[in-house]
Amino acid sequence: MKRFDPSLHLQTVTIVGLGGTGAQVARSVARMIYDMRADRKHIPQIVLIDPDTVEMKNVGRQLYTAADVGQKKAHVLMRRFNMALGLDISAIDQPVSAERHFERWGNLIIGAVDNHLARRELANISGAIWIDTGNHASSGQIVIGNTGDRDTVMRQLNDTHDGAYRYLPHAGLLFPALLEPEPQESPAPERSCAELVTAREQDLLINDWMAIVAAQYVYKLLHRQPITSFVSYVSADGMSVRSVPICREELLPYFQREG
Repeated sequence: MKRFDPSLHLQTVTIVGLGGTGAQVARSVARMIYDMRADRKHIPQIVLIDPDTVEMKNVGRQLYTAADVGQKKAHVLMRRFNMALGLDISAIDQPVSAERHFERWGNLIIGAVDNHLARRELANISGAIWIDTGNHASSGQIVIGNTGDRDTVMRQLNDTHDGAYRYLPHAGLLFPALLEPEPQESPAPERSCAELVTAREQDLLINDWMAIVAAQYVYKLLHRQPITSFVSYVSADGMSVRSVPICREELLPYFQREG
């Protein structure tokens, strides 16, 4: 069985974007770190990044209450998890920056952002493992990877003997359109996930589905368990998760399709 083996000692787990998916991922990661500390294992630092402020449209649909309205999402969740679990989570209430916010190696990043500019920043972080989440009305995908260099991936596809993949294509390489602006079919401005849920145009629980799958990838990394898939597709309508196994036959079509 092929597996992802990046040989990276994780120092920091950073969740970028703390909306419907990101806040739930942050909650799961905080629980993992609490459990690992209780078991006297090495624990990485948790960092939460989001410049947004809690609004009433977030209440009930994301992990926020009416009392949080007007406060920065990153600080709300930092305080909540630190007080509840005795952790030392840190918060950054600025737009994510590859240059300013990721200065050392050993980074695991979970991206739960809804714009191409933030994803471009994540794609520019060198040496990091990036778990990206992206969803539509009732479906989405979770991608795990650590390189945006096509040649590196292709060399590995042609020269893997022990079943261990040191590199997987990250979301920006696997799905290049994620790094580009969405085409505007009408003059109407883009709406957030919270606004879509409010308008009943997005499944209320799709973010929960996404978060639990992304968190399971994190769990496996933190506990050094085998990761055997590079992308998982979630469907709330179909009540299903389909994870694509790591192998040449599954990876190669993504690059042939790009070309």
